Amino acid sequence: MSTTTERIGFIGLGFMGHGMAKNVREAGYEVTVLGNRNRKPVEDMVARGAVEASNSREVGERSDIVMMCLPGSPQVEAVVRGENGLREGLASGSVIIDSTTADPVSTAAIADELAKKGVDFVDAPLSRTPKEAWEGTLDMMVGAKDQVLERVRPVLEVCTQRFTHIGGVGDGHRMKLLNNFLSMGYASIYAEALTLANKVGIAPETFHSVINGSRMDCGFYQTFMGYLIEGNREAHKFTLTNGLKDLRYLGSMADSVGLVNPVGAAAKNTLAAAVASGADGPEDYVPHLPEHIGRLNGTTLKPTKG
Repeated sequence: MSTTTERIGFIGLGFMGHGMAKNVREAGYEVTVLGNRNRKPVEDMVARGAVEASNSREVGERSDIVMMCLPGSPQVEAVVRGENGLREGLASGSVIIDSTTADPVSTAAIADELAKKGVDFVDAPLSRTPKEAWEGTLDMMVGAKDQVLERVRPVLEVCTQRFTHIGGVGDGHRMKLLNNFLSMGYASIYAEALTLANKVGIAPETFHSVINGSRMDCGFYQTFMGYLIEGNREAHKFTLTNGLKDLRYLGSMADSVGLVNPVGAAAKNTLAAAVASGADGPEDYVPHLPEHIGRLNGTTLKPTKG
């Protein structure tokens, strides 16, 4: 294991964050993590040599660079601004790397506040799945000043197969919302098409035999269909509630520039209907959307395997 001089803090050891933190530690960085209700990822990181902090302020005090991967902007704001928050613990010259899919308006406000303390901010949201997070082959969209990006580049490279410098602070989060607009738009179309197919007597397996390998196929389609065709509940561990949150952020971004976004609103309403019908559990993932849309339309879409 190599040694490095930057001390890394990590807050948010969820589906994506756990794998990222693991890879940072395996690269030889001194890592401090913040525990949460799910103790397994924390215990795994401690077993790998990480130190567990008692609050966000302590993470900041022990770190030169703090990475975050949280559910959304309210959680980021609480971690940074709250009692015993990062803002209290970070020294001038520190950097925050935020891989949360966040509201760019919130991102810009936090970055401005931290800049007054001499702390730089990098927004670095993610693409792909927890599998790639564990393997260190994520895609990343980065918003940062050029010189700050060069400083954190070695850390980002530990977690990614590719990262793209989109522009300044906030641009990574803006691009991530566009990325998730596409993926949640696909999910909404697939769910509605599969439901309509089932209603007119075309089974999911038959539907898949046509789309699989055709011009309509893509990587997202493959993971999306992993549940309905293969029965893999964890084919894509991204919750419907998070997808709905992201499309709400997208709508806010569209409103901020006066954009008419009827397709984004339709996709948001598809996910909102699913969540309102009961798809709000921590294990209700995006590939399960056809089940919920099917139920709303009086038809049953269940995996035939698994």
